[in-house]
Amino acid sequence: MVRHAPNIWTRSQIEAAIDLPFCLQKTAEGFIAYSNGQAVVPSIGHLDFKEPPGEMHIKYGYLLDQPYYVIKIASGFYQNPAIGLASSNGLFLVFHKQTGELAALLLDEGLLTDIRTALAGALCAKYLAPPLVHTIGIIGTGTQALRQLQGLRLVTPCRQVKIWGRSYEKACHFAQDPRLADYQIDPVKAIEEVTQACQLIVTTTPSKKPLLFAHHLQPGTHVTALGADSPGKQELDESVLLKADLLVVDSLAQCQQYGDLAHVKHSSSLKRVVELGKGLQDPSLLIRDQKGITVADLTGVAVQDIQIAQAVLSCLHPLL
Repeated sequence: MVRHAPNIWTRSQIEAAIDLPFCLQKTAEGFIAYSNGQAVVPSIGHLDFKEPPGEMHIKYGYLLDQPYYVIKIASGFYQNPAIGLASSNGLFLVFHKQTGELAALLLDEGLLTDIRTALAGALCAKYLAPPLVHTIGIIGTGTQALRQLQGLRLVTPCRQVKIWGRSYEKACHFAQDPRLADYQIDPVKAIEEVTQACQLIVTTTPSKKPLLFAHHLQPGTHVTALGADSPGKQELDESVLLKADLLVVDSLAQCQQYGDLAHVKHSSSLKRVVELGKGLQDPSLLIRDQKGITVADLTGVAVQDIQIAQAVLSCLHPLL
């Protein structure tokens, strides 16, 4: 057998090859496969760092009907922007499942992790947000806040945004980002200004204590919570999940370990819990009451990494 050197692509090459609608479709297919038991996804590897504060995740696995397995390493060092560096970094390793040979190295520097997270948020908004969204609420001012708005372009025509962050100055700076020029972004000083005005709210922070409580939310609101992706993190008070008429989770097992769901003491009190892949396969499971509260608790599942890696590779190298 002839051995082939692995293909290596840089962030700029990867970014140029990304087809967001195609990646959205593949992400949905990945969630469905995961919920149907067609994915092999082991436990996540995780490291925490204290000085400076940061974290690293390793996610990996494969789909039963695909020829590759994928290992993704992603990190977040939250003080990096102060020294002129991106907070996210990482890479993807794609191996032939038949031989174990390295097929491709995607030096994405965290880009694909950011985008696949945004696409999961977009899927939740597509199926769970009210039919008419007047204003989008964003909690947090970092990279994922930006990516969420870019992803939401695919699923809602709403371009009015209120954004809250721990730093009002950062929120003001975020509002001027030229990549979001099609949005009208209003920085606010109180989180209640978001919850009172917005029908679709996305939380994108690494918070370790709850930011949203049930009494904040107006009838008909949908909340997608992205930040509780490792032990110790929490963005939603348990009262939000207990109030929700429908709670959608990307992985029930993961969310019970360290999503916002992990902070619910009496899960039997939850009204309705649906895994996202099951809901995408059967949208009737996601039907919502017009005045009800819906919540999506997303921890990030390796199947998202598997799917976005292969979607991008199919554009970079159709014959791979």
